[in-house]
Amino acid sequence: MKTYVKFGALAAVIIGVLAWLAVGGVNESKSYYKTIAEVNTMGDQVHGKRLRVSGYVVPGTIVRSGREVRFKIHEEALTMNVVYTGTEPLPDTFKDESQALADGRMGADGVFQANKIQAKCASKYEAKPRAASQAGM
Repeated sequence: MKTYVKFGALAAVIIGVLAWLAVGGVNESKSYYKTIAEVNTMGDQVHGKRLRVSGYVVPGTIVRSGREVRFKIHEEALTMNVVYTGTEPLPDTFKDESQALADGRMGADGVFQANKIQAKCASKYEAKPRAASQAGM
C-alpha cells in the first residue's frame, strides 16, 4: 500500500509543477492590442502589462544607436515614443511612414519598451494598377 501512496504523491507533484509552468507561460506570452489613445487613457494600469501598439512611423524620428533603435509612432494627432532593444533585426519594410506594430511594455518614463517590431508597407500589399485593370475586363 505504501508504494501506491508514494507513486500517487509523486504523480501529484509532477502534475502540479506542469500546471504551474503552463499557467506561467500563458500569462507571460499574453499581450493586449491597444491603440495609442487607449494606452494614454489607461493611466498607471499600463505599467507592467505586455501590450501591442500600432501606429505609423513619424518621418525623421528613426535613430539607431548600436542595438537600440528609437522612433516615434503616430495615430491621428497622438504620438508615442518607442525604444526597440530586441535581438532580431528590424524588418526591411520598417521606414518612415510605414505602419509598425510594437510588442513590449510601457516604461515608467512613458517610453514604450519594445522587444519585437512588425512593419508593413501599404504599397507592398496593394494590387498593381495593371493587374487590377486586367481583372476588371
